[in-house]
Amino acid sequence: MVVSIIGSKDQLVNEYRVMLAEKLLNKSDYDIDSEIRTLELLKIHFGESSMQRCEIMLNDLIDSKRTNTNIKATAKKQSQTGAELGENGVSLDILDATIISSNFWPPMQDEALIVPGSVDKLLSDYATRFKEIKTPRKLLWKKNLGTVKLELQFDDRAVQFTVAPVHAAIIVQFQDQTSWTSKNLATAIGVPGDLLNRRINFWISKGILAESVGTDSNDHVYTLVEGMVDSSKTGVNSGSCEELLVGDEEGERSVASIEDQIRIEMTIYEKFIMGMLTNFGSMALDRIHNTLKMFCVSDPTYDKSLQQLQSFLSGLVSEEKLEFRDGMYFLKK
Repeated sequence: MVVSIIGSKDQLVNEYRVMLAEKLLNKSDYDIDSEIRTLELLKIHFGESSMQRCEIMLNDLIDSKRTNTNIKATAKKQSQTGAELGENGVSLDILDATIISSNFWPPMQDEALIVPGSVDKLLSDYATRFKEIKTPRKLLWKKNLGTVKLELQFDDRAVQFTVAPVHAAIIVQFQDQTSWTSKNLATAIGVPGDLLNRRINFWISKGILAESVGTDSNDHVYTLVEGMVDSSKTGVNSGSCEELLVGDEEGERSVASIEDQIRIEMTIYEKFIMGMLTNFGSMALDRIHNTLKMFCVSDPTYDKSLQQLQSFLSGLVSEEKLEFRDGMYFLKK
């Protein structure tokens, strides 16, 4: 019944794989007992071969836990003080890495992010220790993914948060400088201005940062609030733990959705479509679809559905590369 609603078996398995990846990447521990039980049930229904990639993803978590424990134990033995300290004096104990076999996971959202220097050194130290025990493998950090647990100290209270790395990178900048323009802050953490404006709303909604219009109406000013505003208005209480994971914000995910993945795959056909419309002037959806199936038979083979093509063409219309009139697609003049 579920398969008939969603589509084919492959569609359901792919949707589950994306959902599983999102859940695993946002875990703050390595507890996957529930996910293992679910996978065993799905293997009964869909077969082991269909769920192989999901099984590898779960095995990555198991191996990550083992590797993480090994690295910290080695660091402790090497430390003269008996503490797991990185080169910058920050304890390796605060870092838990999820080490994935990227070929078997869905495509990740790849956003640039500049993390604090102490964190960057900690990641570098962890990667060096990983290479020592896993040669020739080496780590390539996705600094925008995962979760960060942090505690903000105020005059009358301390509040703990579990947030995405970009949220942590934003608030850390206010440690030494209490006011930032949006352009300077975006540059400091290495993200586009529109992404900053979306993500900083979390701290504004909690009454921790205040927003005002600067001398340039397009360049807002964010200021650290002295103390915190009334907790009854913000929902933040002394000793509470606020959680905001990547997937909690609308449109923000760790893993590319199935639609995003298809859109990326479809981009390789864009030149074919533009060439066809240049030659024929205008074409209906069915004709574009059949022409692609006829001529794109070698790598990359065109294997998309009519609905997937229509969705991609709608995107090209939104980008003003194409026009759509009376059931026909034209090049945008």
